[in-house]
Amino acid sequence: MTYVSEKVLEELENRLRSKDFKLNSLLEITKAINSNVPVSDILHIYNYVLTEQLGIKKFILFNFQNSWSVLDKFGIKGKIKDIKVEEDFLRFTDITVIESSYKKSLDKFDVVIPVYHRDKPLAFLIMGGIKDQLLSNDKRSFANLNFIQTLTNIIVVAIENKRMAQESIVQESVKKELEIASEMQRLLFPEELPSNNQIDISAKYLSHSKVSGDYYDYIRLNENEFIICIADVSGKGLAAAMLMANFQATVRTLYTYKRFKLEDLVTELNRKVFESAKGEKFVTFFIAEYNSKTRRLKYINAGHNWPILIQGGTSSFLNKGSIGLGMLRELPFLESDVLKIKNNTTLLLYTDGVVELENKEEEQFQTDRLTKIVQNFYPLSMEDLNSIIFSKLDEWRGKCKYVDDTAILSCRIF
Repeated sequence: MTYVSEKVLEELENRLRSKDFKLNSLLEITKAINSNVPVSDILHIYNYVLTEQLGIKKFILFNFQNSWSVLDKFGIKGKIKDIKVEEDFLRFTDITVIESSYKKSLDKFDVVIPVYHRDKPLAFLIMGGIKDQLLSNDKRSFANLNFIQTLTNIIVVAIENKRMAQESIVQESVKKELEIASEMQRLLFPEELPSNNQIDISAKYLSHSKVSGDYYDYIRLNENEFIICIADVSGKGLAAAMLMANFQATVRTLYTYKRFKLEDLVTELNRKVFESAKGEKFVTFFIAEYNSKTRRLKYINAGHNWPILIQGGTSSFLNKGSIGLGMLRELPFLESDVLKIKNNTTLLLYTDGVVELENKEEEQFQTDRLTKIVQNFYPLSMEDLNSIIFSKLDEWRGKCKYVDDTAILSCRIF
């Protein structure tokens, strides 16, 4: 019969208790993660294991979520000011004892435990108050450090997964909002443009993203009168698109139902854009009103790219108007112009995505090239002219991408 000493028995019991404790801790954490409890609850369990069950006097857990920040801490008062993860910890890939540091705050800690996932640093845990255990070379102390590293890894990866899942939900929500905004914009564009023996109007549009900050419109007022307009909101994204959608609806409401004079319409639009955007965005806008009986075209250009008017062999720019809408609460000046339109006149409206398109040498397409295309292909229908313009734009950009929304509205008056 073999007898086992009390010391060996005590050691075995301690190992079993340690294994039971570690297993139970891992099971409790795993259960909490699988139950999808809040991050605060997971950190509460983690904090309890480290401080109450392992006796850690103080610790700080740094975690990377877009930037490095403190995820959890214990035994530390005030803010952590002089510890910089990039400077102090990124060189560590294994559990390392902190022997001395030029930073007073780091001297309060004894060990740094890095947490990596697929060679990517996710967290760094620094702990203090365990120097005596480390100096004693107690195997259980080092085993506990490995356990803490494993536990921290599980928790940090779980929190990272939660964050990514939340981002995915947000992205899906934004995607749906963009789809709704895109559909709303599509409905606000004119479905049909006239092409007959009096006028030929065609539009072509290329959106840089799902939603656009460009807008064009044709509104028939009566048998003899119609308006055409084009606009571009500063900036990109959903906010710009929503502002433009609201702008589209306002133009139609004010002009169609109240029949504002052009000057009054532009003044009212400026007020509404300023109130909506709070001066953070503005809208460039061109609007023209044409009467087929008098053959007079009245227009206002509020800071928009100058439309090109071609009559016979001459071309001119329509540049009378004001500044962009919404830049200031009140327009500092506002003027309109009236032109007598000759037979077979072409009017080309466009947004800056056309003339500012760059080639591989970073040269812009510019207005003079656009004017020459209109002059060279003057006999074409407006639909064919727009197709030619976009094919020339594609030739110009080569392998470069469109970086802005691009819209053209061409109108021929016979």
